[in-house]
Amino acid sequence: MERVPRVLVTEAAKQVIDRLREEHGDLMFHQSGGCCDGSAPMCFRNGDFRTGISDVCLGQIHGCDFYMSRSQFEYWKHTQLTVDITEGRGASFSLEIPLGIRFLIRSRPYTEEEKDRLVPVEEG
Repeated sequence: MERVPRVLVTEAAKQVIDRLREEHGDLMFHQSGGCCDGSAPMCFRNGDFRTGISDVCLGQIHGCDFYMSRSQFEYWKHTQLTVDITEGRGASFSLEIPLGIRFLIRSRPYTEEEKDRLVPVEEG
């Protein structure tokens, strides 16, 4: 039975990830659910953001681990997330900000069929 991924990435976001990876090396994503841009997915050099017991790993996007705070995951666990980009500067420390773009999340609820086949989350 094929597993349903919890997080996906658009082609446009993949291109940005490739560009950032060329400049910064291996990358990771984290979405905290905090106020302001803290609720947006943020891209860091792999290991520059320390994850812990308050985080879960939802999977990988384009070779990058994608983490979310456990409390935020409780709100989003019924939806599939897609990382995309949009023009405009975010107010965070995410690596794409100097490019004049920012990552964002698009979401949709899982179907009843998909709910039984979700990729399990891993502890941060």
